[in-house]
Amino acid sequence: MSARSLLLIRHGQASFSADEYDRLSPLGEEQSRRLGAWLAACGSTPDLIAIGPRERHRRTAELCLEAAGIDREPLMLDGLDEVDHHDLLARLRPDLNGSGALRAELKQTPDPHRAFHHLFADAIARWVDGAHDAEYQLTWPTFRGNVMHALQTLTEHPARTTWAFTSGGPIAVVANALLDAPLAQAFKLSWPLVNTGLTRLRLGQRGATLITYNAWPHLEHANGHHLVTLR
Repeated sequence: MSARSLLLIRHGQASFSADEYDRLSPLGEEQSRRLGAWLAACGSTPDLIAIGPRERHRRTAELCLEAAGIDREPLMLDGLDEVDHHDLLARLRPDLNGSGALRAELKQTPDPHRAFHHLFADAIARWVDGAHDAEYQLTWPTFRGNVMHALQTLTEHPARTTWAFTSGGPIAVVANALLDAPLAQAFKLSWPLVNTGLTRLRLGQRGATLITYNAWPHLEHANGHHLVTLR
């Protein structure tokens, strides 16, 4: 009997500079369609589709499946959700909690994406530290537990091939666990994750095994580096 597989798919580029982040940008929509066309060309067909609860997860799946010629109702799992970056940043920098405050500050920097990365990395470090758990709506141990429960659900499902549309945080948590890496370093694995990047797991009787991490073959031959994005 051939091994079962789980493909973790990061969502397409979201709308970083817009009022509503949780929407795919036009580039994110293109990335999603290219992924679906590439998967179809590879002859890959999923038995199960899983998605996180965010609009960017749903839309990435919708466009990818449409391009792949697949019509299947997805299974929504809360454990595939991303961390709430608004909550984490507000605990680190209460002055950025107001409407538009973060965007206004980032606009003052020469590189808003880099500035956001540094802020978010500091916010994640404070969250994972555990010294301020009472301040957060969702603690790091609870978030990690939710992700691992979603992985267990997908591992125990009888589907031979599963595509799961999610975000960088859950993918990093899963990779960190399967590599048996230090828990405090889990989110370092999220920083290089490419939008619509693929992380493949083999599922067996003993659980999941990491096979490939953060691949983007559907974007490599697209005649333009602009399609490879991290935010």
